[in-house]
Amino acid sequence: MTAHTPEKDEKTAKTRQVPALTRGIKILRRLASSDQPLGVNQIARDTDLIPSTCLHILRTLVEEGLADFDEETKRYNIGIGILPLARTVILKNGFTQVVQPHLDELAEDFAITSIGVQTSGRNQMIAVAIARTQLPFRLQVDIGSRFPAYISATGRCFAAFSDLPKKTLENHFKKLIWDNPPSFDTWMDQVKQTKERGYGIDNGEYIRGITVLSAPVFNKAGAVSHAIVSVGVSEQMENQGIDSLAERMLKAAHDTSNFLLN
Repeated sequence: MTAHTPEKDEKTAKTRQVPALTRGIKILRRLASSDQPLGVNQIARDTDLIPSTCLHILRTLVEEGLADFDEETKRYNIGIGILPLARTVILKNGFTQVVQPHLDELAEDFAITSIGVQTSGRNQMIAVAIARTQLPFRLQVDIGSRFPAYISATGRCFAAFSDLPKKTLENHFKKLIWDNPPSFDTWMDQVKQTKERGYGIDNGEYIRGITVLSAPVFNKAGAVSHAIVSVGVSEQMENQGIDSLAERMLKAAHDTSNFLLN
């Protein structure tokens, strides 16, 4: 007989997945990412599920109000029942409440779009707050938008203030998609510069013609848990003054970090 310690059992419980729940989450994410309702076969293909299994989960999601079903088109969409859950998360998110005034001021004073992002356990960052500029630019961001954690300016912040070995960072880097991709060595030099100056910058590499600045927000463990991000047309941001914007962002990130630590 093999003895089980509480620590071992707890570790096993943390890594064990619940297949039905995992599949349901995949379906919800697929519905949320689509601009139009989807049929069950399309959803099954996109989520690598057997159609009958996918249909069973969809029916449960519809019953719970998390998905909608159109009887005429036989297609599914994300359900309005997800809104109370999302609203509760936003209202209980201290970062969102604290960072929003900073984002509003940055967007107004520098004519850029400012975003508050939060790290996710799946090597992703999620937009949880936003203040928009009236000027058009290519990057479309909404509350709930997800991005790879190591992409663009924020990714350089995550890499700079982590203790990850170079090989691990290289593995993350290889999965990233850029408009104008830097080499890994160039990216590592930029990561080093990010740590030295305290903020990250992406000048047209993630999206051509778009400059992204990111100021990290730290948790009690000293890790980057959130970030304040500014996005705009490169020429416009240069005219407004990159250094002035970065200084304001760093102050906002510092104030936000102090609030979350108290």
